[in-house]
This record gives sequence, C-alpha cells and structure tokens, in this order.
Amino acid sequence: MEKSNLEGWFSLEWFNIYNLLEYEWYNQNILFLLLLIPFILVFKKIISKNVTFEVSIPKKELSNFKYSFLRFIPNLLFIISLILLIISLSRPQKSNERIERWSEGIDIMLVIDISESMQIEDFTPNRLESAKSVAKDFIDGRFQDRIGLVVFSGESYSRCPLTSDYSLLKKYIDEINFDLISSRGTAIGSAIAIATNRMRESISKTKILILLSDGDNTAGNIDPKTASEIAKAYGIKIYSIAIGKNGKVPFGKDYFGRPRYVENSLDEKNLRDIAKTTDGKFYRASNNSSLENIFNEIDEFEKSEIKENRYKNTVDFYQYYLLWGIIFLLTFILSKSTFVNNILKD
Repeated sequence: MEKSNLEGWFSLEWFNIYNLLEYEWYNQNILFLLLLIPFILVFKKIISKNVTFEVSIPKKELSNFKYSFLRFIPNLLFIISLILLIISLSRPQKSNERIERWSEGIDIMLVIDISESMQIEDFTPNRLESAKSVAKDFIDGRFQDRIGLVVFSGESYSRCPLTSDYSLLKKYIDEINFDLISSRGTAIGSAIAIATNRMRESISKTKILILLSDGDNTAGNIDPKTASEIAKAYGIKIYSIAIGKNGKVPFGKDYFGRPRYVENSLDEKNLRDIAKTTDGKFYRASNNSSLENIFNEIDEFEKSEIKENRYKNTVDFYQYYLLWGIIFLLTFILSKSTFVNNILKD
C-alpha cells in the first residue's frame, strides 16, 4: 500500500504536488474543468455587484485596514473546494502491475570443437574465441530454455548439463581453452553421442544440438553417421556449422613476429550428412559476421512461445479528495454567515 495511504484521511500529504503527478486519471478529461474556475469567479463577481451593501470602511482606506484580507477567505475556500471536487471526479488512482512470464522451453546443447586447428586466426582473434563470443550472445537471447555445453577434441566430455542458469553456463564457456583435453584429433561422433546422452531423458517437445567444428572426424569410438542416427531417434535436430576458410590461413607467428600461414582444407561432407540425417540444417561460416548471422538465424528458427499473465491491482484515491472538497465547501458556506464575510459591511 502507498505510504500516503497509511497516513489517514486528514493527512496533508494529499496536497503534495509530487503525489498528484504520480496518479493515473480514470476520467482525465474532467480535469479540464479546472480551466473554468476563473470564469466561475468572474461570473460570481458580476452577480455580487448587483447586490449593494453599505461598507463601514471607505474603499480608499481598505489597504490601511489590517483585517481587510479576511474578505478573500470565502472565495479562497470556494476555489479550493471546486478544485478538490474536480480532482475527485477525475478519479485519481495508482496501479501496481505484476507480470508472470513462462514458456515450455527448448532444450539446446552447444557442441564446440576445441581442437588445435581452432587456434587458426582467420577469425578474430581466432576461431575458438569467436565461437565463444557468439555462443554467449546466443544464450543472452534465450528465455527459460535449458542449454548445455559439450566440448571435444581427440576426446569429448560434457562441460555443463542442461541448465537455465545462464550466468553459470557463460562462466563455463569463458573457461574453455585448448588445454581442457590433451588428446589431439576431432571426435565429432563421440561429441554428438555425449550430447545425445545428456538430452535423451528430456521431455521437451523441441531438442536441438548446435555443432560447431572446423574439421573432419579423426578420433573417437563412434562415427558421426551412427551418432546422428541415434540423435534423430531421440527427436534431436542438429544444426551443424563448418567454421573456417579453405586455402592459406594465418596461424601464429614466425621467428620474426610475422603472421605464419598454413594450408587449410575443410571437408564439409560429414557435417552436411549429420544435419541432413536429423532434419536439421548445415551452415558454412567463413568470418565473424557470418558466424553471428548463423546463430541469429538459428535463434529465430527455434523460438519458444512465451506466455504471460498480467495481474493489475488498482487503488482509487478519489474519496480522500471528495472528503476534503466537502469540508472546504461546508467551511465556505459557514463563512458566508460569519464576521469574515461581513467584516467590511455595516
């Protein structure tokens, strides 16, 4: 409940200008009636001129009479009562809206190659660091999806199980380096098998695997074809991404600190077959921007439906201004028959 609401009916907090500015107005157009108040006063003055009174103090001496200001009090009370009644009719209120969002979610496994060739610098600063950066951006764009991480080189292992703790997941991605696996090679089939094992008990309607590699399968105890068929049997769709350029690519420095170039070739066949087997899609990334575009496209393809419930609690405050308006109006009526109204009259 609002702090001002706890201070009672007769709190002066209701006249706080900042409090008034915070309101939502249910009948906002009624506030325009405030513009008519000057015309009402003029009309009231014209009517009062038609009634003549004997004044005990001459007009030229009114400024010297110390109680002359009292004659303005009835009009002031009348104006305040009108303002408060108009505010009350405008129905000031405050709303507290609460939104609950949820989705059925998608299970996603990121499978990232950390073999030695991922150090090649045809991406900035190299293939692995570029893949890590884009993967974290992809994670930031998800909502309530469970995402896991598998890394592989000559062997493969699960770096992070399916989780919706994105901060923890990105921490694991930041810690990926080439020393995590000592054996050399590219065990794509084993990596797919481990990722499939992590997802096989998932009850999610949509399960996808994003495989990012720059080489052919050269290690591991299961071939990619068999692994992808097992993945399909568990309802897993694989998006395979071949990363890197063919031809001469920069890889480290020579003795004089100049870029050293090596010949690079990429066999796309395995990665294409993996995607085709699971009804997924194959991509080829040749630089940082193309890799970002690929992840953006996958992000659009695999959006889970987000649902939300809105709870809106509205509190009215018109009754406080109505009470004050009535008090000022009654005070105005009473003042008409007191010495305040007749102070200058015989």
